[in-house]
Amino acid sequence: MSLTFQIHQTSRLGRCATLTLPHGVVETPVFMPVGTQGTVKAIPQHMLEELNVQLLLGNTYHLYLRPGHEAIRRMGGLHRFMSWERNILTDSGGFQVFSLSDLRKVTEEGVAFRSHIDGSSHFFSPEHSMDVQIALGSDIAMAFDECTEYPADRTRARASLDMTLRWAQRSKDHFEAHKHGAPWAQQRTVISDQLLEDGLEEKTPSLFGIVQGGMFADLRRESAERLVEMDFPGYAIGGLSVGEPRELTREMIATTLPLLPADRPRYVMGVGYPDEIAEYARMGVDMMDCVLPTRAARHGLLFTSEGRLNIKNRQYAEDQGPADPSCACMVCRRYSRAYLRHLMAAQEPLAAVLNTLHNLAFYLETMRKVREEIAAAKA
Repeated sequence: MSLTFQIHQTSRLGRCATLTLPHGVVETPVFMPVGTQGTVKAIPQHMLEELNVQLLLGNTYHLYLRPGHEAIRRMGGLHRFMSWERNILTDSGGFQVFSLSDLRKVTEEGVAFRSHIDGSSHFFSPEHSMDVQIALGSDIAMAFDECTEYPADRTRARASLDMTLRWAQRSKDHFEAHKHGAPWAQQRTVISDQLLEDGLEEKTPSLFGIVQGGMFADLRRESAERLVEMDFPGYAIGGLSVGEPRELTREMIATTLPLLPADRPRYVMGVGYPDEIAEYARMGVDMMDCVLPTRAARHGLLFTSEGRLNIKNRQYAEDQGPADPSCACMVCRRYSRAYLRHLMAAQEPLAAVLNTLHNLAFYLETMRKVREEIAAAKA
C-alpha cells in the first residue's frame, strides 16, 4: 500500500485516525480546501501552511485545460509547480464534465466535451483521466465516474451506475499499470528505511473508488459492494450536493457508510456547510471537501460561531468588533467588521483574502473540535 490508515478512536461521535500519504500525515476527520487551478483562491500557500492544511484538492479538468498536465509533469508535478510540499488529492474531472451538460456527449468509451474556455474539443476516458492525474502527481487520485444529475429517474441512475462501475475497473487497471509514472514517484523507486518508518511499502499515488447510484438506496448499496470487490485503498461517496434536499444527502451517506470497509478512509465529496461537515464526521466520514468557504468569502459571507454573517450589510459600517468574537484566527484577532465591510464596499482584493482566511480557519477549527470531541468520548 502507498497509504496507511490507522484508526485511533471510534465512538458514537465518529472516529479519529491518521492517514499517512507520500507527502505527510493527515489527521482525520479532515476538511480539504479546494485548490481548483493549483491555487486555493485568494490564499498563498504559506498561509495554508499556517492554517495547518495537511491535504488540499486539485481539479483535473481545469489543470488539464491550463496549463496542461504534460506541462506540469515537465515542471516536476503539481507539488513542485505550485510550491506545495504537503498532500494533494485530485478529482477525476467527472463532476466538471457533468456540469458542462450542453457541451458534452457521454458514451461507453468516455466523454467528449468542449472547453468552457475556448470551445476546443477534448475527450476524457477512464484511462486518460488516470494519465492526467498521474502526470499531475497527486497523492490520491479518483476513479473516473459519471455524476448523475438530480432529479434522475431509476432507469437513468441504473444505466449511469453500471457504466461508472465499468469505468471504475478500467480506471483501476490503468492506474495500477502506470502509477509509478508520477513525477515524484520516479525519484523513489526503491523501498527505503524512511518509507518503512512511515508505514508505506512504496511511495506512489493511491486511487479511490467512487460510489454512485443517484438517490436510490439499493443502487448505492450495489455500487458500494461491487467497488469493495475491486479492493480500492479508499472509497468516496459521490453524486451528492447536486441539488437534492439536505435530508436526502444525509440518507444516502447513512445508507452507504456501513457498506464501506471500516479499515479504509471514507470520503464524501463536495459537502457542505460547517454544521453539515461536523454532522457527517460524527457519522463516521473521514474526508470532506467543498468550495463553499472560499466562494462564500468572495461574496462577503462569513461563517461564525454565531451563524452566517453577511459582512456587506450596512449595520457593520461602524462595528469595531471582530467578525467572530469566539474565533482566534489572525483576521479576527486584528481586523474589525467595519474594516472588512469597507474592503468589500471598495471592492479591494484584500477583502477576498481576509474573508477566505477566516472562513477556512473556521472550517478547519470545526474539524479540529470534532476530532477533539471524538478523542475524548468513550467508545
